[in-house]
Amino acid sequence: METPNLSGKTVVITGANSGIGLETAKILASCGASIVLAVRNLEKGSIAREAILHGTPEAVIDVMPLDLADLASIHAFSAGFQKRFNQLDLLINNAGIMMPPLSYTKDGFELQFGSNHLGHFALSGLLLPILINTPGSRIITVSSRAHDRGQIHFENLDGAKGYKAKKFYNQSKLANLYFALELDKRLKQNGLPVRSIACHPGISVTNIFKFGNRSAPPAVRNLANRFLQPPELGALPTIYAATEESLKGGEYIGPDGPGRIRGYPRLIHPMRLHKMQPFPKGYGPFPKD
Repeated sequence: METPNLSGKTVVITGANSGIGLETAKILASCGASIVLAVRNLEKGSIAREAILHGTPEAVIDVMPLDLADLASIHAFSAGFQKRFNQLDLLINNAGIMMPPLSYTKDGFELQFGSNHLGHFALSGLLLPILINTPGSRIITVSSRAHDRGQIHFENLDGAKGYKAKKFYNQSKLANLYFALELDKRLKQNGLPVRSIACHPGISVTNIFKFGNRSAPPAVRNLANRFLQPPELGALPTIYAATEESLKGGEYIGPDGPGRIRGYPRLIHPMRLHKMQPFPKGYGPFPKD
């Protein structure tokens, strides 16, 4: 991949204090973009900011609080951002929660669906006015290989009828993909100049072998490093989705290696999109066609 010149561009990255989000921020900052780290924990966000500045001392990095499990926080972030900035070239919906015990957002949604999908849905909508007014803007939503094992359980979105953490994670990643592709369709239908693109990072040692403060044993991590995607390589599909000029919107970008586990970014096809279940009649926020 050629290094793009992003001087003068403003980028918001959710969950940018670690893992794929942090690596994405490092790369985009090195290309000249001004980065807003949208993070739940400001202390960790400040540490991430220093890590980026260590590699790119001239970078412009802001840290702003955002809790995707709290709609009030999402509204506050959006209002605060649009008060401080007059453009938004890239919104990267990267943050994700993976397989916690059954728990809920501040507004009562199951945590994975509420944070991974609904939080980003709300954030994208609230920031859409500034995105529309920024020429060439894009919304990049990070899904997962797990989407192909997902199903939207409309009758049990809150987990009250049973909860399996992995199943609900898969559901949230499928929802990310649905959202990104449908959003691009709706933007085009309404003549709006924003592109929506989905991507996935393969399987990263960072995002699968650590949750909260728990880490896999060193021997397991060493083995994983031989076969899985390091986070700096896992960030490349996001970078490609955010900067490749040939993309028109509505694409899905992922690694080109066997099983889409690792490799360099390329255009891929969602594995189960052709056979995903229809939405219940009258369900959802969009008007009927």
